[in-house]
Amino acid sequence: MMKYKVIVLAALCILLNCQSGENSSKHSPIYQSESFEIYKDKVVQGENIAEVVSPIHLKSNYRSPASTTFSRLVKFKFSINEKDNELAPGADHWLIIGDDQHESEVVTFGANPQPIPDQPNTYLSTNYEFTFKVDVSPVLKQFEEKGFYEAFNGTKVAKADFKGFYIAGGSEPLTWDFVNLDSQGLKLQPTDDKHIYSITVTLNPYNEAEAQDKAWNLSEDISNRPQYVSQQPIVDALFNLSLEEAIKNIEPDSTLRTGAKWGGVWTRDVSYSILLAFAYHEPEVAKISLRKKVRRGRIIQDTGSGGAWPVSSDRTTWCLAAWEIYKVTGDKDWLDEVYPIIKNTLEDDYKTIYDERFGLYSGESSFLDWREQTYPKWMDNRDIYVSHNLGTNVVHYQAHRILAEMAKLKGEDATIFNERADHIKKGINDHLWLQDQGYYAQFMYGREDLMLSPRYEALGEALAILFGVADAEKAASIISKSPLTEFGATCIYPQIPDIPPYHNNGIWPFVQSYWNWAAAKTGNEAVLNHGLASVYRAAGLFLTNYENMVAETGDFLGTEINSHRMLWSMAGNLAMVHRVFMGMEFTTDGLAFNPVIPSAYGGERSLSNFKYRDAILNITVSGHGTKIKSVMIDGKTVDKAFIASDASGTHEIVIEMANNDFPNKGINSVENHFTPTTVLAKKEGDFVTWQAIKEAKAYRIYKNGNFVKTTTDTAFKNDEEGYASYMISAVDEKGYEGFASEPVIFANDVLTIEAERFAAASTLPYSNFSGNGFVELTLNKNRELDFTFEVEKAGTYILDFKYANGSGRWNTNNKCAIRSLTVNNQYEGVVVMPQRGKDEWSDWGFSNVHQVQLKAGTNTVKVHFEDWNNNMNVDVNTAMLDYLRLIFIK
Repeated sequence: MMKYKVIVLAALCILLNCQSGENSSKHSPIYQSESFEIYKDKVVQGENIAEVVSPIHLKSNYRSPASTTFSRLVKFKFSINEKDNELAPGADHWLIIGDDQHESEVVTFGANPQPIPDQPNTYLSTNYEFTFKVDVSPVLKQFEEKGFYEAFNGTKVAKADFKGFYIAGGSEPLTWDFVNLDSQGLKLQPTDDKHIYSITVTLNPYNEAEAQDKAWNLSEDISNRPQYVSQQPIVDALFNLSLEEAIKNIEPDSTLRTGAKWGGVWTRDVSYSILLAFAYHEPEVAKISLRKKVRRGRIIQDTGSGGAWPVSSDRTTWCLAAWEIYKVTGDKDWLDEVYPIIKNTLEDDYKTIYDERFGLYSGESSFLDWREQTYPKWMDNRDIYVSHNLGTNVVHYQAHRILAEMAKLKGEDATIFNERADHIKKGINDHLWLQDQGYYAQFMYGREDLMLSPRYEALGEALAILFGVADAEKAASIISKSPLTEFGATCIYPQIPDIPPYHNNGIWPFVQSYWNWAAAKTGNEAVLNHGLASVYRAAGLFLTNYENMVAETGDFLGTEINSHRMLWSMAGNLAMVHRVFMGMEFTTDGLAFNPVIPSAYGGERSLSNFKYRDAILNITVSGHGTKIKSVMIDGKTVDKAFIASDASGTHEIVIEMANNDFPNKGINSVENHFTPTTVLAKKEGDFVTWQAIKEAKAYRIYKNGNFVKTTTDTAFKNDEEGYASYMISAVDEKGYEGFASEPVIFANDVLTIEAERFAAASTLPYSNFSGNGFVELTLNKNRELDFTFEVEKAGTYILDFKYANGSGRWNTNNKCAIRSLTVNNQYEGVVVMPQRGKDEWSDWGFSNVHQVQLKAGTNTVKVHFEDWNNNMNVDVNTAMLDYLRLIFIK
């Protein structure tokens, strides 16, 4: 019965809103851009219109433009074992499909393609069947003659490890997601000619059912949830839609489902969602969900790049969620439960991923966990491990602050946690701040030496503001100067060329919601209006909370993967009411209200039946602005909008805003932009040389991580007699810099020390190793391996190991091999040996590097397993060790 009362009240509210003035379609829009408008009761994007019928009923005639603009120009590559190993980055095969052409010419594997032409001015029809053919003779010949195939970059694919040939590309159903080509059905099959493989696909797949008008009608009972009513019916309806999707995402085991297409609990997804909304919407469900992500009294890093932690290292998002739940509920048993988990996790992280050179933590960009989408292609998982990302470090900073607060509540010393937090904050501001741009850089990257990637990263920038890493001056600068595109804040900016939309060239509503929250905190009306429009346009037209959309079109089709009813997207939608319009801030002492309301969203709004601990709150906010004029609680005027944590019963809170101007209004609206491609540099004698890049106006030369000069040449002479590492980047006419090249090393003193000299060589049947064999490292074999050797010169050396790890695929699973490193009885950190391919034990690569001090004469290097070296799998922590490598620096 309550459900129907809500429906009647909702219908009355919409009627009153319509009667309050002339028909709302004649009103000025809440937001207007070149591409779309947001009105109080509808969203308009050209001929696409979403309309509010009532607060529990929306309709939309949205049509995706993807199938009507499908290019005849198809770019593609072939692959061995689902790896990008046929052609160098930036080099692709291509063809322009003609009328009635349904088969390609035979392309020779590894053959250099011709320059790619401009896009044709006609498009491919839908559901177009096409066959690709490739001559794999060069691969098969090397398999027979050498036992392996050597790719363009020197990597070797052993014949024994061969799984198949695949095709990758950017025209659906082709994908550039190399590691998932098999699951996408993109494996080529042999033909009658054993040297020719082929595959037939349906290009521009189209489903007629997707082109129908759609409607959303409330189907779940939301009567026991908070009820929101405002003078913007589009916001009210999308709030109710998100409430319903939140109910649908609660699984039978009382955990939060990640999305309509993706079941299970994922650490970062659920944690960011809990912080945005579910800590107060579903605190008990949130607790159960977080408990699913704990093992051995430590937080689980989800399966990911190279075998998860420590390549991916943002599991500490869990801390943000756990702390928010405590502030919402005041549950001391919960505090006692999560405190040791967080403490154990942060202690392992400190020993494994803290880099004292910079005061920063290493590891992959938080949530940006698809290597090619945000990193140069030359970076493998050991390179990602040594990088220092903005968002990940802000999360680690806040996790330490949270641990310090928890320690105080438990009467324990919090000094060390605050000190570590301070070091991270200082490291971020000292090493990642871009003074000229006025915001932070996305990450530091490289190998032996690190340099800045000057891209903007929306989530990291927002979190830096929300958690206080950025001071007030920096926060205002970030919000007003960060580049914002037509349909929202892109995950990164500028975009990476030749990488399809997903994280790259993509907008994610949950990221947009954190950005909006930060804009509200900073008091920037223009940026907040832009961000709210991004959230409401997408949810309104699509009638669901999709995970992402293409930056250039704002369309949910065209990204690499997507799902509707995404947990963190609906959490972001809900948070716009609670965190922004109502300004809710939970503390250990109570709940504060600091509403931030743009003038376009003014008027009266109410949030009723909001449950806070033992109280039920009915909140009314009128007006707009960032300042509160007056507050009444239960009919009495009070000094501040605050409900104490021990409040009980029902309370009426009435807030009147001051209708003041926002303190900040600057916005940096930009066209979407792509940088030049990554430079391919190489060593030729005493020179670093590289091929010219079409989009480049100039090139920047970096030596040992430091900028040297800008040049228009394509060669640079090394003037160092000893060690030097060079990275070259291209800069376009607008001054945007592409990713720098893989480091080119000049070194005279390189020493390799075979592992089998110090332990029995393995009898496993793997190949492509050096020397007389390799040593097996497992939890039972060679838990400690001691190298003893001599060097002629004392000084600083780069140290790494050549290894193999076939325990899992490049991009997933949880079996990254980890060992501790001790040099001359001094602990130096960890050796990280990420997965390199499922069962590909003859694929050898290098571990992360360490700079160590060696003495002239005898030295010892110990590789040993310690408790903090447990990976996320725990049971399998295996690598094959070929040799230790030393490079003298100085």
